[in-house]
This record gives sequence, structure tokens and C-alpha cells, in this order.
Amino acid sequence: MKQLKRVLVLAASVLVLGAGSAQANEIEIKFGHVGGPGSLFEITTKEFARLANERLEGEANVVIYGSSQLGNDSQMLSKLKLGTIDMALPSSVMSSVAPEFSVFEMPYLIENRDHFRKVRDDVLRDVLGQAAEEKRYHLIGIWENGFRQITNNVRPIVKPDDLKGIKLRTPNGIWRVEMFKSYGANPAPMALSEAFVALQTGAMDGQENPLVQIFSQRFQEVQDYLSLSNHVYTPAYVIAGASWDRLPEHVQEVLEQTAREVEDYALEQGKSLDDSLLSEFEAAGMEINEVDTQAFIEGSAPIYEKFSAEVEGGQQLLDQIEALRP
Repeated sequence: MKQLKRVLVLAASVLVLGAGSAQANEIEIKFGHVGGPGSLFEITTKEFARLANERLEGEANVVIYGSSQLGNDSQMLSKLKLGTIDMALPSSVMSSVAPEFSVFEMPYLIENRDHFRKVRDDVLRDVLGQAAEEKRYHLIGIWENGFRQITNNVRPIVKPDDLKGIKLRTPNGIWRVEMFKSYGANPAPMALSEAFVALQTGAMDGQENPLVQIFSQRFQEVQDYLSLSNHVYTPAYVIAGASWDRLPEHVQEVLEQTAREVEDYALEQGKSLDDSLLSEFEAAGMEINEVDTQAFIEGSAPIYEKFSAEVEGGQQLLDQIEALRP
């Protein structure tokens, strides 16, 4: 009997040690983003993690860190290069990393999501992928941030002149700042996590973001006016860094395949959220208006001229995107 007990104890010990060893050997893939609860970033990264983890079957585990837990976009890009995090979902900030990404800072360039899908697949995947590699990043997917709208506490924005003097929070993208300066606003780059307090205290009058970011960041609680400008369409980029080459080839393949699969899911979810959120802003008491799109297009001409002159191959890229317009 004593011998049997010793055997059972030994067997149990082996099982516990084996389980601990398996857990220790599992690769944790840290995936960070700045989106808050309910954001498109949260929705798409969760779907990515669900699909990838099913396929990885314990070989690796994607863990999502939202709400800027791993830092703002610029900080996460630095951590990717150091290899202290594995994946991130930056958007506009990529225009400060490589000039090719700046094409998505150009106002009214993308007509709709069908147009973007063609541009993504036929033009930009290779161009942006190469640009990212040259900066020691690995682009594995192109998702959505969305069509951007303007909110503020001063007045409805109908034409570019209405932005004159308005202190506007923008993401850290050089061309976005240039664009709003040309409209007469006073743009200030600021981390998304800092924007709510800046709007609440009056340090900033307004900001611009896709509807789902506006809602998930609760800007409707501290902003009076929502102007539907659709002035810029911004993708979100699934980026890996220094740790990518340390991953087993099979894990890389699963992550790439899954990131590509989630691309159209992101577009579908973005459209659905855009369609459903206006009533939420109305219920929050915001005054909603349409802008004079033609006035904004005409007011954007100087930005296109500057982009074409300063970004190598910029005009060719613009022409390729324009040729795919529906």
C-alpha cells in the first residue's frame, strides 16, 4: 500500500511539473493598442486573438493590451524595435515613420471602403510593407481606424474657415498638422490617452477622430458639436518588431494569415459602427451637422501640392489611388 502511494505521488508530481513546463514554454505574444473599451481596435484585436489562438493550439498565445496599457503609439513603436512588446496597431503615427504612409494623411483621397479595399490590395500592401521593413518593422496586416470627423466646443464646422483659431488635438502625424494649419486651426499633436482631459479642461477646443474612437473615448461627454467631415480615411496597421524573427515559422504563418483574414472583418465592423453611432451622439446632446465637402476639397489643394513636391514618388502614388476610385 505504501509503495502504491509513493507511485501515485510521483505520478502526480510528474503531471504537475509537465504542466508547468508546458506553460513555461508557451510563447506569449504581447499585442498593444490605444483603443478603449468598445473601440474598433478592441473589436478587431480580440477577433484576431481568438482566431490566432485557436490555430496556434497552445504553441503561442496572443494577449491583447488595450487602452494604451503598453504606452501611446510612439512609445509602442519604440518598444517594438527593442523587442519588449511583439505587436501593435498604430495608425496616423506611421506617417512620421516612413513618408509612404503619409498618403493616408491626404484629405478626401479615399472615396469609400470599397475604394480602400482596392487600394489596399492593388497598390499599398507592397509599397507600405517595403517601407516598414526599411524602418525595421514588419507589416502583417492593414485594418481600419476609419473616416475621421471633427468635434469641438466652439461652433459647428461647415467650411474650413470655421476652424480658424480653434485649438484642435490631432494625432502625431506631420501632414495632419499641416492640413489643419492650412484650414486656419491651431492643431496640437497629443496622445489619445491625454485628449479627454485636455478637452474637459479647455486646454483643447476640439479634436478629430473616427466616430467609434470618439464614442469609445467618451468625447461626447465633453464636446458640444460633431461635424461630419469624413476629411481623412485612416487605416490601422498590424505591426511587428524585433521579436518577429525569434518566433517559430509556423507561428509567423498563423499570425500573418489571421491578420490578413481580419482585414475585411475590420471594414465590415467599421461600417456597422458608423451606421449605428449617430443616434448615440444625438442622445448625448451633441449638435450634429454636415460639412461643405467641396469647400474642404478646394481648401485642401495646397496640401496635395506640398505632398507631391516633398514626398518622393508621392504624385505617382496619388495617381495610382485616384485611378482605382469607383
